[in-house]
Amino acid sequence: MRLDKFLKVSRLIKRRTVANEACDAGRVEINGKPAKASVDVKIDDIIAIRFGDKVTKAQVLDIRETVRKDDATGLYRIVE
Repeated sequence: MRLDKFLKVSRLIKRRTVANEACDAGRVEINGKPAKASVDVKIDDIIAIRFGDKVTKAQVLDIRETVRKDDATGLYRIVE
């Protein structure tokens, strides 16, 4: 699954266009490397997103095309 779509489905970022812009601006990394929106996300990847001074790191646990809002947090685990 594409990175921008995963960020939207998992609700780490609310909209796919915002996820796309964050990737283009270099604020998203996968496994320590800057990632474009088209990069494929795999299980156990570590996604780091910079929101201003704050960095959120999430480990991918599952990949699904669609998910209910209540179940979205089951797709990732926050790591430090």
